[in-house]
Amino acid sequence: MKKTFGEKVVAFNKKLKFSGNLPEGFEVMNPFFDNPETITVMSKFYQKFYNDYHQRKFIIGINPSRRGAGVTGVPFTDTKRLETVCGIEMKSAYTHEISSVFLYDVIEHFGGVEVFYEKFYINSPFPLAIIRKTLKGNLNANYYDDKDLFEAVKPFMIQSLKDHIDLGLDTSEVFILGKKNATFIDKINSQEKFFEKMTVLEHPRYIQQYKIKEKQLYIDKYLIALNNAI
Repeated sequence: MKKTFGEKVVAFNKKLKFSGNLPEGFEVMNPFFDNPETITVMSKFYQKFYNDYHQRKFIIGINPSRRGAGVTGVPFTDTKRLETVCGIEMKSAYTHEISSVFLYDVIEHFGGVEVFYEKFYINSPFPLAIIRKTLKGNLNANYYDDKDLFEAVKPFMIQSLKDHIDLGLDTSEVFILGKKNATFIDKINSQEKFFEKMTVLEHPRYIQQYKIKEKQLYIDKYLIALNNAI
């Protein structure tokens, strides 16, 4: 029997495993192995919003944060918005993540979660959280923070993008969140020819941290780009 889009995503997430070697000081965090409830809430999310066979446009983040998808298993979705907006409670954790705040403001302006997730699928080229160990504790890390780190995860990223596309994504236009992220995705795309057109948008974290006074302008920019694609 043919799998729905959501069933394919759940199967992809359940098989996610990175077994490569990372440079000293970096570590991968796999939320699907670290917390049993993550698989449960992630599955509920994709069953609820992706229980169909529709083709969707791809929105590409960097890699999950420890407080967003690193807990819920759902990109750019902290436990607060998972419950209050998506209607899915997570009992074992409570997180507030600023990128999630911005993205869900965009989703609300777009028409709500049902309308948005019917058209778009969000994930990352490296779909597991990366942490950097420091004397002050563990910090979020981006796959491009260190040249050796990028080289270590690049093959996994390429395979991950291929697997995402196989879920049933429209590759005519892809949305990249973050200008530096776009630089690295462009390098991969030049080699692999995954996407016909790349549209770059400022990353939600950057907007929430540095451009909060102009937030509505960035929401409008997102809405124009996303609406033009459908």
